Amino acid sequence: MTRRAAEPLARATLWLVVAAVALVPLGVAVASPLQASRDALWITGGLAGVLALVLLFLQPLLIDGLLPFVRGLAQRRWHRWIGLALTGLVMLHVGGLYLTSPEDIVDALLLVSPTPFAVYGVIGFWAVIVTACLAAFRRRLRPRLWQVVHSVLAATIVVASVVHAVLIEGVMGDMSKLVLSVFTVVAAGAVLLKTVLGRRLATGR
Repeated sequence: MTRRAAEPLARATLWLVVAAVALVPLGVAVASPLQASRDALWITGGLAGVLALVLLFLQPLLIDGLLPFVRGLAQRRWHRWIGLALTGLVMLHVGGLYLTSPEDIVDALLLVSPTPFAVYGVIGFWAVIVTACLAAFRRRLRPRLWQVVHSVLAATIVVASVVHAVLIEGVMGDMSKLVLSVFTVVAAGAVLLKTVLGRRLATGR
């Protein structure tokens, strides 16, 4: 098989892998028997968190140009739109759970919750909010400063969100959640490492 003939197959395979990693955990969460005992607000808040983790997996793939058919300006545009969607989903996640159980969310935000996963959830939440606020004023920041701060915040969001998700025994399913978490960490780690190495090569350090 020639290289040109193999490229469509490689793109199709990549899309299938990405789709499976992203959609299977979401499908497992929607179909979970645990949803039967929950009200609409709880279900909405929980699924918003699952979808936010899925978008977190897609972000590094998108910004590094690893998703086929998304290149150039469209690549950056989609990265920004998904970032906005991610912020909205995180707020919906917290808001839905707050309306379901205000005391638990207040305890989590005050870092006095007895559940370890709540602490990581709050860290991830505030890292997302800070990133969104800084992104709104990005043009006022030096490009180098924005890149460094954005990278640190992105790493914080990924680590905190993955630990938060893994520690929760909920609707996602252990295996599908673990696969999504591993792919998210690997994808984000690879892109961040590439960014750091590229910066050092550019500065000669």
